[in-house]
Order: sequence, then structure tokens, then C-alpha cells
Amino acid sequence: MSDIIAYTLFSGSKGNSALIATKNTQILIDAGVSARSLEASLNSLGTSFANISDIFITHDHSDHTRGLETICKKYDVRVHMTKGSAEVILSGALSHEMHEKAQIHELIYNYTAGDISVSSFRTPHDSRASVGYIIKAGGHTIGYATDIGHVNNAIRENLSLADSVIIEANHDVSMLKDGPYPEFLKSRILSRYGHLSNEDCASLCASLCEGRAKRILLAHLSEQNNIPEEAFFSVYSALGNIEARGITLAVAEPFTPTRLI
Repeated sequence: MSDIIAYTLFSGSKGNSALIATKNTQILIDAGVSARSLEASLNSLGTSFANISDIFITHDHSDHTRGLETICKKYDVRVHMTKGSAEVILSGALSHEMHEKAQIHELIYNYTAGDISVSSFRTPHDSRASVGYIIKAGGHTIGYATDIGHVNNAIRENLSLADSVIIEANHDVSMLKDGPYPEFLKSRILSRYGHLSNEDCASLCASLCEGRAKRILLAHLSEQNNIPEEAFFSVYSALGNIEARGITLAVAEPFTPTRLI
């Protein structure tokens, strides 16, 4: 294993999770699929839940939390969440293990797991208390922000610290507006507390790559309202000649690991 690796394990409306690992420490961001599926994904990368010390939750929606209760029953992990998210997640938890392993934090918090440091920042999404994360390890700084309705100063300022970024490119606006979703759902996604469009993601990435960012992984694409090639092209066009600039750009696979670093 190199100094640090980062993968999305699952990415999209059916579930989200990412692995950050150094030689000494392994953590997950979110656990939005079954424990069995996550363990199989980790196994495919040569690791397992036996090596995961901490899970950091972005918010309380099920596509980010689905596997938590079983994971807490089966494995020795700490699960970090904001007070707002905990009010929702723990109110529906049936097992005492879930309550025992929950580490409840203020909205903005810092935590060090082994040789990985994690700092939260607020993100605009229609959940109780949604956050993104800045992760520092092995000389790298990784920014993680999905489920963001719009790009605000907190997102710009925090992600500008990162040399590698996992960022939402949820939908193509035209596909969403012309698609089969009911109007209330279209309005929710398009709202300032919904999800980030390809266009807005591209604008943000262009700004980040003028600064420190050299690796971009597009995540949380909608199966109904986006196409990976469309998301990639939108950001690629905004970035210009990424090859000459030493920038890497990729789109996260929905159900198989995709490497950032």
C-alpha cells in the first residue's frame, strides 16, 4: 500500500461509501449499502472491516447510513456523526451496539484516527445536519463533498485546501427537467438544498484546479438524470487541457471501487 489510498466504494442514489487508508489506519466515509456489500468491496481491495477503525457519516439519509446498524453489531468500529444526524439515525436504531459506538459531535469538529485527521464543514442539503470532510494523511489533503445543493463559501474555502477532491456531479439539468421524476422531486433536487448539477460542479472544479487540486473524482451521479460521459465532459471542458496541467479526472463507478489516489 502506498502512503495513502482513497477510493469510492459505492457512489450514487443507491448507496455511498468511500475508503481512505494509510499503512497504519483505515477509515470509511459513509456506509450507505449493506454491511455484506461493503465487506465484499473492501475484500476486493485486499482489506476488510477488521482493519476499519472509524466511519464518518456525512448526513442521515439512508443512502449514506444503510449498513450502519449491522456494521455496529458485527465489527469494532467508531461511528462519527453530528448531533443533528444522530437525532435521526439513533432514533431509528434498534441495537444497543449502534448507540454504544456512536461518537456524537458538534456540526464543526475535528478528529484524529491513527495517522488520519478529519475535519468537518457544513454543506447545504435537506437533511438535519449535513457535512463534508477535509481529510489529511500521508502528506495529502482530500476534500469530500457530496449532497450539496449549491456551492457556498464554506465549501469553496474548505475544498481549496485539498489536492484531491471527491465532489458531487449529480445531474444534468436538462435531463432532470425533461425526465420522469415527479415535479416535487425535480424541485427538491434543483433547490439550493438538493444536489449539485454538472454545470455547477464544473465551475467549482475549475476554481479548485486553479489552486491546489490535481485529482478530481466525480461522485453521486444520478442514474436517471445523468450520464457519466456527460458529467466528465462538462468538467473536462471547464478545466481545459488537464493533461498538460497534470490534472487527473475520473467518474466514480456506482457499485465498484474507483480510485482517487
